[in-house]
Amino acid sequence: MDLQQTAQLFVNGIAVGSVIALAAVGLTLTYGILRLSNFAHGDFMTLGAYFTWLANTAAGINIWLSMMLGAIGTVAAMLLSEKIIWSPMRDRRATSTTLIIISIGLALFIRNGIIFIWGGSNQSYALPVVSAIEFFGIRIAFYRILVVILAILAIVALHLLLQNTKIGKAMRAVADNVDLARVTGINVERVVIWTWVIAGSLTALGGGMYGLITAVRPNMGWFLILPMFASVILGGIGNPYGAIAGALIIGLVQELSVPFLGSEYKLGVALLMMIVVLLIRPQGLFKGTL
Repeated sequence: MDLQQTAQLFVNGIAVGSVIALAAVGLTLTYGILRLSNFAHGDFMTLGAYFTWLANTAAGINIWLSMMLGAIGTVAAMLLSEKIIWSPMRDRRATSTTLIIISIGLALFIRNGIIFIWGGSNQSYALPVVSAIEFFGIRIAFYRILVVILAILAIVALHLLLQNTKIGKAMRAVADNVDLARVTGINVERVVIWTWVIAGSLTALGGGMYGLITAVRPNMGWFLILPMFASVILGGIGNPYGAIAGALIIGLVQELSVPFLGSEYKLGVALLMMIVVLLIRPQGLFKGTL
């Protein structure tokens, strides 16, 4: 593998890692605050990509506004699942195993619903053709650069929200101790709603961005759910910054492994990293808190 190919794979890994990072942050927030290992998270990501595609192609709306509409649709779907499924399950004090099984069922429901409504074939956005940009002999697709920039902006916005707003401080308090947070007067139900809003927005944005660099297809989120969980575990469960770092590491390792193992073993690489981390450092690279 020559230097140019390595650099190309490195850039690809950063772009894919940026997409995984946004979705992984949403996943780690729902676990850190709601104690929910949501296996439907990847399919909500797919739903966001399809909502974006629908607004962009069927309604002819600009791709960036379409991503915003896709985020709104995904947040609405997540809030609906909270109202119908997760809130009643919390009231019944359902076990984590029960919640995992329900989330897998929800994932299958969303995926098959997408196939039923829009079919199983690949879709693509209505985008102008833009030439690749060349840096020191490395040709980088224009939309991959945009994906990285958008991910950085979204991560900065999340950091400011968590650190400098009342709802961000309330989310950190609920993640640390929900009973103590309730006693001190924090509206936990409001925090739960905001958690779904933030997770849904980031996840839908990740899905829309993934559609920019690949095709929009019904199983795209399902194939990313393992790298998402690997990122969350690698970075420390419940730590959004750790999830971002873990996602970038997973994205880079997956892409750099292609010349040696082939593209069909990318998921295997993510699974291997997750197993190694669980065996050696179960708490992850960083402390698993908000």
